[in-house]
Formats: sequence, structure tokens, C-alpha cells
Amino acid sequence: MQTLLIAVGSLVAYLIAYHTYGRWLSRKIFGLNPANKAPSIEFEDGDDFVPTSKGVVFGHHFTSIAGTGPIVGPALAVIWGWVPALIWVLFGSIFIGAVHDFGSLVVSMRNKGQTVGDISGRVLAPRTRILFLSILFMALTIVLAIFGLVIANVFRMFPSSIFPCVVQTPIAAAIGFWLHKKGKSLLVPSIVALGVMYLSVAFGDWGFLHSFNAALAAWPVIAWVILLLVYSYIASVLPVWTLLQPRDYINSLQLLSALGLVVVGLIVAGLFGFGSGPEKQALEIVAPAVRMGAEAPAGAPWIFPFLFVTIACGAVSGFHCLVSSGTSSKQLKCETDAQFVGYGSMLTEGFLAVLVILACVAGIGLGVPDATGKTLTGEAAYIASYSEWGTASKGAISAFVSGSGNFIQALGVGAAFATALMGVFVASFAATTMDSACRLQRYVTQELGAAIHFKPLMNKHIATIFAITLAGLIAGMPAAGADYSVENLGKGGLVLWPLFGATNQLLGGLAFLVILFWMWRRNMPIWFVAIPAVFMLILPAVAMVSQLFVGDAAWLTGKNPNYLLATIGIVTLALEAWILVEAAKAWPKAKGVLEEAA
Repeated sequence: MQTLLIAVGSLVAYLIAYHTYGRWLSRKIFGLNPANKAPSIEFEDGDDFVPTSKGVVFGHHFTSIAGTGPIVGPALAVIWGWVPALIWVLFGSIFIGAVHDFGSLVVSMRNKGQTVGDISGRVLAPRTRILFLSILFMALTIVLAIFGLVIANVFRMFPSSIFPCVVQTPIAAAIGFWLHKKGKSLLVPSIVALGVMYLSVAFGDWGFLHSFNAALAAWPVIAWVILLLVYSYIASVLPVWTLLQPRDYINSLQLLSALGLVVVGLIVAGLFGFGSGPEKQALEIVAPAVRMGAEAPAGAPWIFPFLFVTIACGAVSGFHCLVSSGTSSKQLKCETDAQFVGYGSMLTEGFLAVLVILACVAGIGLGVPDATGKTLTGEAAYIASYSEWGTASKGAISAFVSGSGNFIQALGVGAAFATALMGVFVASFAATTMDSACRLQRYVTQELGAAIHFKPLMNKHIATIFAITLAGLIAGMPAAGADYSVENLGKGGLVLWPLFGATNQLLGGLAFLVILFWMWRRNMPIWFVAIPAVFMLILPAVAMVSQLFVGDAAWLTGKNPNYLLATIGIVTLALEAWILVEAAKAWPKAKGVLEEAA
């Protein structure tokens, strides 16, 4: 019953937050006005600036910001206990993450759809534009370099998810054509698309499709990396309505409906138990509330600041400012839709993170197979996945899929379907983030080209090719210490991945800084942005310093120094310090003084 109360209580908290704090921000602070002309209408070009209904933009925005972050992060963070993870997800998403995403979206819409990196040069200081864009470029390069590996690994773990993911692309193209060219209602095609996608999950591993899935699951990682980067290039340069937007939309239909199934299954398991007959199990939390001090898991870093960095997207993520100001601000056709898309999407992601936590600390206790095929239940199931940091790092996705799959099985659904659906759930989130990240990297590269007056990079094809080529070169390498073999190629993103957590949170702090200055120049109240901004600027810096200097695994002072990560980490801290110096110099002179118009 405790699990059920947490799920229902969290949902109620998010609904209250949306209709109180979110509405206050929308009406009293930002003063959203439907009469204001949105950038999608003012600069409509049929390519990037495309006026779109808020439901479709919500689908694009939610699936793009979510990715695997709110799954892997909370699934790993429960190694410190479920209470710290749950508290941070709830409070972080309502008061920090949603404000960050919503603020980034509004500021971008009020600045002709520019990204926060571009806007920073006018609201802070001219030099911060290149500094900010450089950090954005580095973070997106890491995302593009690693997500091909993430998707390939998900397909290897859950081969039955491959065909359902592949079939989404032609469905999306048909939806995009129907909506944009025909101007028809979206209701019927949405229902048909959702039905087809669920049929592909139910029957996508039957007969010859099983062989198809098995063959693609056996592909080397480098093949998936190349294929996905090529796909990302195509999705990035095509008009947004042809593939990116409708694919994200239909994915959101499937992902949100799957989320609904998980919730209903959780309710059934909580009220009536799991299974049947005398072996029926009660749904209960099988993980410890807190694991600190003498109970701390072996190999785990300090809970502070690494709990916050690990959970990332489940509470707040700097990557979200790129989606808000990079793509969504160019699609919303009405300014007042920003609350639903910006604030609402982050709360939805927070609720997803809550369900992930419950799946990994309660759902997993209903039964998971171990390496020998024996089914583990109760506390033993949790310990098998979270005995120490290394085990948890490798098995976080499996823990979520198993736990959430158990919730769905409580509805009488077969294990094969539940596992396939959750596999599609994870892979689809990763894929939508990858193609959105490529488009965002194209924007950032074009803005960098404009900032340094290098015209070739301002061309969308050259900018995109440059972005995916760099990411492909990094991804194409083997992981550190591995030899150059076909099996090892494609894992090079792992080399830079340790940088992403702190760098991603740093982006959040810098985006808050842009929002803060934009509001300061307009004499708007700033306390609700200033407090999260300070927190998000200090937090990643502490994490980065810890990774550089603390412990045997420290990049700079550890037993086996990693000078590549150490160099990039020090440069990142130096860029943050530089931006903060520029901000401190500009702050006294900025109050009430409007910046140069976009």
C-alpha cells in the first residue's frame, strides 16, 4: 500500500503544482499573452519555424527531454536508498527543473526563437555567447557520440523491441504528411497509429520477424552508430514536420499510454497483490530507505553531490534548455501554450522518474531472474541489482524493465509482451533524444559559425555533417584500453561520458543565469530563479572538482590519472568561472536596462 500511496500522492502533487505554481509563473511572472505573435508565426518557413498545436509540440518536447535520463538516473540513484531519490525528484522537478525548462522556453520565444546560448551574448555580455555555445557544443557532441551505443545495447538486451521501433519511422512520415499537407484532424490517425504500434509490440517477434530482430540485435555497435547518425542527419535537415515532429508525437502517444499501463498495473498490484493463488505476493518496497555511512554501497561516490548529478533529467537537466530554446520555441503557435509544454512536460518527466524509482525498489521485488534463471523476489531481488556501484551501473535499465514489466503483468498481460513494451519504451526515448540532439547541434553549430564569422558553418547541411562527423569519429573508437576490433568499435563515447553528468548540470546553471539576467533587466521578481541558479552553478562545480581530485579514481590525482578527462574538466570549470566573472561585472549595470533587441 505504501508504494501505491507514493505513486498517487506524487501524481496529485504534480497536478497541484501545475495549477498553482505553474499558473503563477505563467500569468503573474512571465505574463504570457495569446495576443503576442509567436516566433513560429512571425518567421514561419515550413522548415524549422512551423506553427503547431500544443499537443503535438508537447509530444516532441517530452520525448526529446526525457531520453533515457529519467530512467537510468533514478534507477541508479536508488542505490543510496529510495527516500533521498524520491525527495529530490519531487522537489527538484517542481521548483527547479520545470522552472528551468519553462523559463528557457519563454525567454527564447520572446527572443525570436534563439537558443539560450545565442541570447546570453546580449543579456549577459558579448563574450559569453561563444563561451556558452562552446559548452553546449561539447555536451551535445557527447550525447551524439554515446546514444548510438545506448540504443544498440537496448536492442541487444531486448531484441523484440527492434521491429516496433523500426516501424515507427514510416508511421511518423505518414502522420506528418497527413497533418501538414492535408490539414486534417489528428484524432483518427493518432488512434490508428497507436493501434498499429501496439500490434507491432504484440506480434513484432513472431515468425520471420523473430529472425529479423535477432539478426539486427547481432549487428556490431559501430553499424548501429553509423546508421543512427545517418538517420539523425536526415531528420535534422528535413523540415521539422516531415519526421522529427510526428515521430516524437507518435512516440509520446505510445510512451504515455505505456506509462498509464504501468500506473494501472501498480494500482492493481497494490490493491490486490501480484500473481494468483497461495503464491500471490503483496506489493511492497524491498529496498532500504537510506544507505549511507556504514550501510553505504561499495564503490558508490558520495551521495552529495552525486545523487543530484546522477538523477539529472528526473529532476533538472541542462539539456532541456536546448530543447526548449532550440526546437519547441520555434513550433508553438501561441505564447500561452508554453506553460503546458515547458512546465507540464517536466512535471510529466518527474512523474516518470517517480515510477522508475518505484519499479526499482518495489516492482523488482515481485520477481526477477538471476544469471542462472532462478527467480529472485523481495529484498534478494534488490540486492542482486544493487549490491555495489559497478553492478548497479550496468543493470539499471534491466532493473527498471523488470520492475515496470511486473506492474504490467499484474494486469494479466504476458511477460513477453510486458518486456517487449518496456524495451520499446526505453529505446524510443533514446532514439527521439538522439535525432533531436542532432538538430539542436545543427542550430548551435550554425550560431557558432555566425559568432566567429565563418559562413560555411552557417549552412545547415555543412553544420550537420560537421556535427555528426565529429560525433562519429569519437563514437567510432573503442572504449579506453580496448583493442581495435569490429566488436569494440562504436564505444568511444564511453571515454567522454563521465564528463556529461556535471557538464549537463552546469548547462542548467548557465541557462538559469540567462533567465535571471533577462528578468533582472526587466525589473521582474527573481528570487525563484536566483535560488535554483546558485544551487545549479555550485553543484556541478563541486561534482567536477570531486571527480578531478578526490579518491583513487580521480581523473587528475588518482592512481591511474585520465589526463583527457582532467583537461576537459579543468577547461569546463575555467569556462564556468569566466562566465561568472562576466556576469558579476554586468550585474550592477544590468538592472532595468533592456538588452539589444534580437
